[in-house]
Amino acid sequence: MAERIIPLLDQRNTSRPLAVPTVPLRLDGGQGLTDRLGRPLHDLRISVTDRCNFRCSYCMPKEVFDKAYPYLPQSALLSFEEITRLAKQFVGLGVRKIRLTGGEPLLRKNIEVLIAQLAQLRTPDGQPLDLTLTTNGSLLARKAQALKDAGLQRVTVSLDGLDDAVFRQMNDVDFPVAEVLAGIDAAQSAGLGNIKVNMVVKRGTNEDQILPMARHFKGSGHVLRFIEYMDVGATNGWRMNEVLPSAELVQRISAELPLQPLEAAAPGETAERWAYADGTGEVGFISSVTQAFCGDCNRARLSTEGQLYLCLFASHGHDLRSLLRSGASDADLTAAIGHIWQGRSDRYSQLRHALPADANGAGPRRVEMSYIGG
Repeated sequence: MAERIIPLLDQRNTSRPLAVPTVPLRLDGGQGLTDRLGRPLHDLRISVTDRCNFRCSYCMPKEVFDKAYPYLPQSALLSFEEITRLAKQFVGLGVRKIRLTGGEPLLRKNIEVLIAQLAQLRTPDGQPLDLTLTTNGSLLARKAQALKDAGLQRVTVSLDGLDDAVFRQMNDVDFPVAEVLAGIDAAQSAGLGNIKVNMVVKRGTNEDQILPMARHFKGSGHVLRFIEYMDVGATNGWRMNEVLPSAELVQRISAELPLQPLEAAAPGETAERWAYADGTGEVGFISSVTQAFCGDCNRARLSTEGQLYLCLFASHGHDLRSLLRSGASDADLTAAIGHIWQGRSDRYSQLRHALPADANGAGPRRVEMSYIGG
């Protein structure tokens, strides 16, 4: 087996300074704001903390994120008011869905206050946003009702196995699976409907949990989604031979629990949808390694310290925080965000196999998933 090499790099200091654009935005007729590949801006993912209480090897391995790791100071983080002000500008440019993420977003103190502020935002035609949050579920049982009361609509819970020993190994902090399952139940009871459960599948680590997870959530009303192990950032020691392709997962599950394909629910959807043939629910497959979906990607990402990233695999961000704190007007912020999006041409997953290998730090330094969210 090849040696697992984990580069010790800080991916956060790669932002580009911004100036207020001096030329007006170009809006393409009825399509609104689009990037160089004709993709609209529809989804915004906001990281509210770079901290997490799990140490999953594919995201925040202990070898890097140990007790000495220098997390961002409080002064560097965007305040709730700053996040909401930026979010308002994104909504004016076409964003209809906001997902709060991390790190682990429920570690951000008083996160309900931010949710309540974001829940007040409206699209230009007066519609409320689709407001959701991704969590590892560890704090969900105690927070679910408060999140719902603040205006959160949905949650996505990360869960990489049902077997307690496997799950404790995956989260690497000895956290029991029963508490995450209790959090999912609490979210359902609180009215956080359409719950999604995300399972990252890593060959040789948790692939024996695929069918148990499918059986458990089949008929539950929750949508289980399997995610290919991705080469995000530079610290997870990613290797292609640890990726279990979604096509193989579909075959494995369908052999016992027959599946049939479904149409995508909306443009830009990351998961390929399949239904159980007996009508007892659906599963999803997110295949960014083997079946790139860059062609209609409509997502922007805002880091916890106000850096705008245009791709999960980006090597640099754009410094909205400095512009915000320099006294820029709303019009200035909107113009800056709009011009950044119009210059976007990112499509890493489509180009992956033509790019130089960077597992040993030889290629561009990509931002860590724990910093901008999945």
